[in-house]
Amino acid sequence: MEKTVVIKIVRRVQHPLYGKTVLKTMKFKAHDEVGCDIGDTVEIMETRPISKDKTWRVTRILEKVKNNAPKSLAESSQHSARKHFLKLMTL
Repeated sequence: MEKTVVIKIVRRVQHPLYGKTVLKTMKFKAHDEVGCDIGDTVEIMETRPISKDKTWRVTRILEKVKNNAPKSLAESSQHSARKHFLKLMTL
């Protein structure tokens, strides 16, 4: 899964009965030919099924992350508490 990224979309909706604002999240697996980093804001597009889970692909990077995340698996295992997802900005 070298060219697979997980996109997390977070949106705020109001609960229909109680009126409290609730966070709803959705995750998508997308094919990455662009070369995204962890924390980048990207745009995705639906495409033909690439694998069992991947039916999206990254079209472009809207905003690069300023500080780089750990690059190796050894460094990322030390930071296991941090969530490693890409954010999606809806246009």
